[in-house]
Amino acid sequence: MPHHLYLVRHGEQQDAEHGVDDGPLSARGVRQAHLIAQRLSGVAFTEAYHSPLARGEDTARVMRERLPATPFAPHALLMDCIPSGLEAEPPHAYRSFFTGVSDAEVEAGRAQMADAVDQWLTPRGERSDVLLVTHNFVIGWFVRHVLEAPDWKWMSLNQANAGLTVIHMRPGRPAQLICHNDLGHLPVELRTGMPTQLPV
Repeated sequence: MPHHLYLVRHGEQQDAEHGVDDGPLSARGVRQAHLIAQRLSGVAFTEAYHSPLARGEDTARVMRERLPATPFAPHALLMDCIPSGLEAEPPHAYRSFFTGVSDAEVEAGRAQMADAVDQWLTPRGERSDVLLVTHNFVIGWFVRHVLEAPDWKWMSLNQANAGLTVIHMRPGRPAQLICHNDLGHLPVELRTGMPTQLPV
């Protein structure tokens, strides 16, 4: 039976541009969360989990208003993390990112994502539709894993706030990336991480 994993990055965080590590959603982030919930309102989720950080919790709270039958719960495996380090040989342009990142942080992130992959990227015996509200790096690692790309490739995958990524799994077959960072539910002014004006 098919197993679908719906990955949603949290809505825009208030004061994120000022270097605040965690916090509530901005007004724009709340609108993003409402719209992704509306987009997913036709899915009968069997499970739903969110990062316990404030921006993940707030996004799930807003989404729950539109998805009242969805059983959201916090999950530590969805925390923001650094899933690989310099030993993964990222290109030189990415190496400065690791300034100030400790070996312990990398080791904890690697262990977390190994457990997360075992938890959610394994085909199941019954049909399931699982929703995960989490962070940019976590989603990047899931996508990298499905594509069997080098470890450092998570750094080259950007997910916009309230972007939707869907992974499809069936027993005996490799996982398939159905869509990545889909923003069709958001008007242009709510799409973060995009050029101000896309070329025609």
